[in-house]
Amino acid sequence: VGLQFEIVNLMQNIRIIPRLDIKGPNLVKGIHLEGLRVLGDPVEFAKYYYENGADELIYQDVVASLYERNSLHELVSKTAKEIFIPFTVGGGLRTIEDIRSMLRAGADKVSINTAAIKEPSFIKKAANISVAIEAIKNSDGNYYAYTDNGREETWKDVVNWARSVEELGAGEIIITSVDKEGTARGFDIDLIKKITSAVSIPVIAHGGASDLQNIEEAIIEGDASALAIASIFHYETIKKVKGTMGNNYEGNSAFRDSGKEFSIINTCDITKVKEYLKGKSIPCRPIN
Repeated sequence: VGLQFEIVNLMQNIRIIPRLDIKGPNLVKGIHLEGLRVLGDPVEFAKYYYENGADELIYQDVVASLYERNSLHELVSKTAKEIFIPFTVGGGLRTIEDIRSMLRAGADKVSINTAAIKEPSFIKKAANISVAIEAIKNSDGNYYAYTDNGREETWKDVVNWARSVEELGAGEIIITSVDKEGTARGFDIDLIKKITSAVSIPVIAHGGASDLQNIEEAIIEGDASALAIASIFHYETIKKVKGTMGNNYEGNSAFRDSGKEFSIINTCDITKVKEYLKGKSIPCRPIN
């Protein structure tokens, strides 16, 4: 069964999806979803990714749970005028009206986490949405689901939760390894494989992408349908778009303005990733 699923998966185009974490008006990046650094204007990054081969984009409001609302409507509206690829927005969406409002603002899809945990039936009501699962590996070796950017534990086993999510009608799962996120130490292949083996809906792997070989592993060994990538793209892209950005930023922007390299990150761009995958006979969508 595992071999059959791998073959079917590899016959489909693997989606490469930049993930942009948003706080206020800024694109930010942290480690383990914390210690956020301001990188710049998310619209400029989104436009660059669209023009350079991204298959989709994800905007995640990283403070939405704290304020119990998503504040990205204006930003989503601006971005939707600049890009013409599928565009998912997550964070703080707790009602059907929240979802409708975000779709009216310009999102193509939405993802939910906290609302799904608190009221699993909400998945069925919303219909065919993405469900985000933030996973942390416990000392017992099992993975448990968290909410609020990895801050609030739920004690839900992620594999059982993923199965429930599919049964309730989710269209896809975005699985984040909080342990790996922002570290550039590689995707958690074991976590990805556990989820893809448990469900038949598409699984987007997120957290820890380090290099081209690790990206290949997430697809071949993990059976991921898509990859959500942040650090290795953002720290490369900032070199390309910095000159187009203004200075209307809040928070910790010292790193962005310093011109320093983030030494633990082996940066690359979408073109390089797709060329590498094609060289490994892994199908992905062509770059326009």
